[in-house]
Amino acid sequence: MSHAVPATEQQREAERRPRGAGSNAVLAIVIGVLAGALGLAPWWISGAKLPLQNLWATQVMPDQMPLALLPLSQYEVLTIVALLTTGGATAGLAVRIWAPVRRRLTTWCAVLGLLVVHITATVQSFSLLDQGLMDGTLAEYYRAGLLAGVIGSILAAVVALLLISSRSTVATTLGCGLMAVPFTSWAVEWVVGAVGHSNVPIEVSIIAHWIPAIIVGCALAWCGVKPLGRMAIWVVNLALLWVIPAVFTAVQSVLGTRVIAGDIPEMLLMGRQVLTAALGPDGGAVPTVLLALAVGLVGLGVRIIAARRGPDTA
Repeated sequence: MSHAVPATEQQREAERRPRGAGSNAVLAIVIGVLAGALGLAPWWISGAKLPLQNLWATQVMPDQMPLALLPLSQYEVLTIVALLTTGGATAGLAVRIWAPVRRRLTTWCAVLGLLVVHITATVQSFSLLDQGLMDGTLAEYYRAGLLAGVIGSILAAVVALLLISSRSTVATTLGCGLMAVPFTSWAVEWVVGAVGHSNVPIEVSIIAHWIPAIIVGCALAWCGVKPLGRMAIWVVNLALLWVIPAVFTAVQSVLGTRVIAGDIPEMLLMGRQVLTAALGPDGGAVPTVLLALAVGLVGLGVRIIAARRGPDTA
């Protein structure tokens, strides 16, 4: 006759683990889905009408364009980057704040949830684009270019999620540096979605110019300089603050002009010229980099003072 052996604490814990892992995975997927939707929300509240297309087969008014989950247009490429990558960064931040025991599992489940939203939006939007574009090689190049840009943005969103959700302070700081400019563009899109392009106050663009520097500076102050190897991430993030806005300016200038549209050599030449000017001393990057450095140093000083006073006040 067999007797039941009382379960040990280790056995009970082992029985609970699968359920814990499953619930964490589901919650992480939900986080990814919600973060992806939040990233696209500024576009959705604007009405989500597919932008007018230069290669549309029929002549229509803006209000007659179909509803699209992504603003597919060569003029909205940077908006697409901001919408998609901010969703990834938001999911990464949520996972980092949550700090689950099974970090790897939950992180990749959050990636899965994010991709569900992004892939759904991509398929829906490109299906509408395919239905309305005229036939021809130029339209095929246009579609392929947009698709490449969207796929690149989705991959960048995954990278942002992985960096910001990381246990590594340096990796998270790098993620913040990469996301400072796209996040600011995303925040501005909320204003645009609420009041329309023509009604955006001039103060919004002035404030938006400085927000990336404040984000980078706060991230650097949080990161600190100990061990001294962390000084490298200060240099990298300040360099990103210099380069990324210049790249965005060059891309917007090239894709926003119709004069040389389709002339690849001329577009590359124009992009190189704009990028060189934006990176130069007259490009306006120096004040923002100096502000980020100042915010980082002041924040670091506050942290050091608070740490020294902590034991005395305890």
